[in-house]
Amino acid sequence: MTSLAMLARVRRGRAAARVDWLPPLLVFVGVLVLWEASFLLLQVQSFLIPRPSEIWASLISEGPTLLRGVAYTGVEALGGLVLGVGLGTLAGLATARWATARKTLVPLGNAMSTIPIIAFAPITLNWFGLESQLPRITIVALMTFFPVLVNTVRGLTNVDPAALELMTSYGASEIAVLRRLRIPNALPYWFTALKIAVTLSVIGAVVGEFFGGPAYALGIYVTNQTGAFRYPNAWAAIVVACLLGIGMYLAASALEAVLIPWQRRREAVSAE
Repeated sequence: MTSLAMLARVRRGRAAARVDWLPPLLVFVGVLVLWEASFLLLQVQSFLIPRPSEIWASLISEGPTLLRGVAYTGVEALGGLVLGVGLGTLAGLATARWATARKTLVPLGNAMSTIPIIAFAPITLNWFGLESQLPRITIVALMTFFPVLVNTVRGLTNVDPAALELMTSYGASEIAVLRRLRIPNALPYWFTALKIAVTLSVIGAVVGEFFGGPAYALGIYVTNQTGAFRYPNAWAAIVVACLLGIGMYLAASALEAVLIPWQRRREAVSAE
């Protein structure tokens, strides 16, 4: 395939990607319209499930409190994400270096990832206090550590044997092999883990706040508003938490597009 033909295929893939968001948007709008109309006609009470218009009204009226909660919960999610991803990446680099550690820690990481980390929330609250953000940061770090560890090890070790043999035949040092072959090969795996970790970070921060925190934090806000039967306010906080997660996911995707643009081109070509 010539370079011009490949470039044309990439451009067609990009044009298709630009319209990929249209069907989900249309479905989303249709669901909202159907939700509003059917609940209005059936006279469904808001204490069961509020209508979108009621949730929107709560978003407007509770906007300052919700924005404060987003900032507070976002710091917990981002802080735990940075800590968990950083430690997971370093542990992955070390684990991939030694086969014994890899055979021991990767299965252990897979097993540990099945533990309900949220169960540690009451324990971390006793350690750091109800008003501290460290309990949620710790929970998020634990939730994001293992996916990053496992995917980093997988990306560093699942390299093309022919490419590895070629570099070895040229006398490349271990550092050169790591920098020029293993790390570029591991980046798509790492970004896959990062996008998983981003969603886990928001979930961990919000659910961890169910056990304590300031009244404006999103998790405790949902708990308090539900207990007071203000369900539109609780749903408004859930919507805001979803938007926080989506925003962080889009940021991770944008970082992936900047750092490994060849992966997007490869996906666009393979989609043809």
